[in-house]
Amino acid sequence: MTSPASQDATDAVRDLVRDLVRIPSVNPRGAPGDGGETAVAAHVRDWLGRHGVRAEVHEVLPGRCNVVAVVPGRDPAVVLLESHLDTVETDGMTVPPHDGEVRGGRLYGRGACDAKGPLAAFMLAAAELARGGPPPLTVVLAGVCDEEHAYRGVLHLLETLADRRVVGALVGEPTGLVPATAHKGVVRYTVRTTGRPGHSSRPEEAVNAILSMAPVIAHLAATRPAVAPHPLLGPATRSITRVRGGTGPNTIPGSCEMDIDRRTLPGEDPESVWEQDRDELTALGTEVDPPFTVDPALDTPPDTPVVTALCDALAAHGRPRDIQGMPFGTDASKLARAGMPSVVFGPGSVTDAHAAAESVDLAEVELAARIVVAAIRETGKRLHESSFSSVDVPPPTRARKDPSADDARPRAAADKPSQERARKVSHADIPPQWRRPCN
Repeated sequence: MTSPASQDATDAVRDLVRDLVRIPSVNPRGAPGDGGETAVAAHVRDWLGRHGVRAEVHEVLPGRCNVVAVVPGRDPAVVLLESHLDTVETDGMTVPPHDGEVRGGRLYGRGACDAKGPLAAFMLAAAELARGGPPPLTVVLAGVCDEEHAYRGVLHLLETLADRRVVGALVGEPTGLVPATAHKGVVRYTVRTTGRPGHSSRPEEAVNAILSMAPVIAHLAATRPAVAPHPLLGPATRSITRVRGGTGPNTIPGSCEMDIDRRTLPGEDPESVWEQDRDELTALGTEVDPPFTVDPALDTPPDTPVVTALCDALAAHGRPRDIQGMPFGTDASKLARAGMPSVVFGPGSVTDAHAAAESVDLAEVELAARIVVAAIRETGKRLHESSFSSVDVPPPTRARKDPSADDARPRAAADKPSQERARKVSHADIPPQWRRPCN
């Protein structure tokens, strides 16, 4: 890259982040359309192409695409740079969501922090690595769709990478340039009470389902998950996030539902957590639905080469060698479950993500790109100094579609291919078409 003081470099960072923010890409959350993810993917492809990096767009769902780029290295083993193309909604924003306004060195707009700033840093890093001759390891840059909803972009990426040997992954999210080696998982499910509806003038003839739910709510408020805290993540949590009940102001409600958000820690099995909660809450007279969201926690050992290389790169740029944990989930847990050592890293603060005045510090985006370049070079150096060879890294097993799989008894989780385990834990159905070009 050019000198940190170069105005051209500063302008290039600003223009790249602003161009990304100016393309709306709100996740449609199951509604028709792509919300703009494909337009962002095409822009990433075209920008990288102009900077010497070949990229392709791959259709994941009808009209919704990932973009995948490759910088060939001296070794075919891969360091993955992964971030997402989609954003949350723009309702309630106090700045224009897609203008990309710059004030005081910060660029404002939806996605500036989560995660178009981190994506821009990865794009700048890939361009620099392509410009400087073959890097020690092959670099794959992926911008994926649907991170904010059902993770289908990253699960499709696992199929794309099935024949690659990935020795480390950096996942672009706003971490304040502090690597996150751990984050919580989540299990979400619905709890239901059933009564008997009736006229509100004769409540004695009805059974009020909301009143039946009241002691359940009190129980949840008074109890905590019985699991030891994690050193980076703190305690597991269980929260009521939505309550629904009643049909009219003069009718005793015959049903009441509430949604539970249970944040899990590394070492907890998400489905076992749900089973324990189900038994606990059904004993209080409720029905508990199967989970509608299941996502594992992340816990990458701090001495993993990609983590130590990133910490050394930070130190070389005058930053602390600290690591952290995060209470929210990312694509990193799906990559790690598929056998790819993963760390979350990027410019921006999570306090600005999804915010009414979302923004990112442009200088931090530029610094993040420099750190990523140094981390990739250091990762290659460390692995090769330890007699590493790409043949020493077992390739991930390609998940195959068995025509009789729908009727067969599922195998134990430990017997499943890594990509299959990652897909199962997110309850997402990946369509058979992949590497299909988007328009």
